[in-house]
Amino acid sequence: MNPKVENLKGKLIVSCQALPDEPLHSSFIMGRMALAAKIGGAAGIRANTAEDIREIQKQVDLPIIGIVKRDYDDSRVYITPTEQEVEELIAAEPEIIAMDATGTARPGGKSLDVFFREMKEKYPSQLWMADCSTVEEALHADELGFDFIGTTLVGYTEQSENDRIEENDFEILRKILAGAKHKVIAEGNINTPEKARRVIELGAYSVVVGSIITRPQLITKTFTEELKKYSKREIG
Repeated sequence: MNPKVENLKGKLIVSCQALPDEPLHSSFIMGRMALAAKIGGAAGIRANTAEDIREIQKQVDLPIIGIVKRDYDDSRVYITPTEQEVEELIAAEPEIIAMDATGTARPGGKSLDVFFREMKEKYPSQLWMADCSTVEEALHADELGFDFIGTTLVGYTEQSENDRIEENDFEILRKILAGAKHKVIAEGNINTPEKARRVIELGAYSVVVGSIITRPQLITKTFTEELKKYSKREIG
């Protein structure tokens, strides 16, 4: 395995993403965000779009988990949903390509099993990460041969809408770790340093943290919402 990817073991990956409707949407800004993450000690970056990946590669020499988020009318899958997104990422050469690995049908009705087999055969040297939302999806992705199994979508799909990754001392993660043969990456609502440390203690290969580090509008909102509670008490 790539030494840079091996260096992710027990360390932090920072997700540097800003969608088109967000104030920091800019490849230049994401490159600088990745540099700030590296200065802070991050060992890897997760990034969206080939353009952002190329800019980040100019700024840091860290392994990148690459995705392309794109909506299709006939599917709820939006994380690297088709071969088009995979080809865009292959051209940008991230160390790992992540894709939605839930049971939801992809655009055109293609199943994960068929799609991943096609991509793995076409790009046999590429490392792949499965973005999953349930224990069953994660273990299925593990059987399919994904190199990394992620908890990225826990709580974000219909089948996991009532789940929280941290519930019962990260029970979902612990069940995946107990059954998976491949490396497991904890991701999704890991929003405190204590949670990040705990998932590593439990055996996760590495941990991805995003919004709580790189989305200032959301970070700001946590402060303003708390202050609103004080204001309501004062008025009352």
